[in-house]
Amino acid sequence: MLKRIFNKKFLKKKLLTKNRLLILNEDSFEELFSFRLTLMNVFVAVTLAAILIITATTFLIAFTPLKEYIPGFASSELKREATELALKSDSLSFAIKKNEAYLASIKKVLNGDLEYEKVNKDSILAVTKEDFSEEDLKPSEAEIQLREEVLAEENKINLEKKKK
Repeated sequence: MLKRIFNKKFLKKKLLTKNRLLILNEDSFEELFSFRLTLMNVFVAVTLAAILIITATTFLIAFTPLKEYIPGFASSELKREATELALKSDSLSFAIKKNEAYLASIKKVLNGDLEYEKVNKDSILAVTKEDFSEEDLKPSEAEIQLREEVLAEENKINLEKKKK
């Protein structure tokens, strides 16, 4: 029987056999609709309807504000506000550090730990800036090696361009 199902002629015959779909009134047996269909027509119609529904749903979600309700999608306005708030918080934390350093130096002056002439606001602000040592600014061995590789690759490319 499996052999018969997979037989091409049998499958073609089943798919292209014309059938009639009747819709009747049950009380009077009056024929309301009548369709001549093949199994192939039904399969194609159902497939096209499914593709159409999937496409319409995708476009509805992609081009309307409905996408904001899907987890993982954030609106552009929300992203912009988050960026602005991050910048504000950074600037506020920097201002707090400056004020704390200024107040600490004033406390030192009031306690008599420092002389008044040595304290000015510019020197206090300069103390809060991070100073990097020479060792922090020197490239590591891996960086030096990478720079040499990039330079060698650029020289190869330049030589190839000159040959052409």
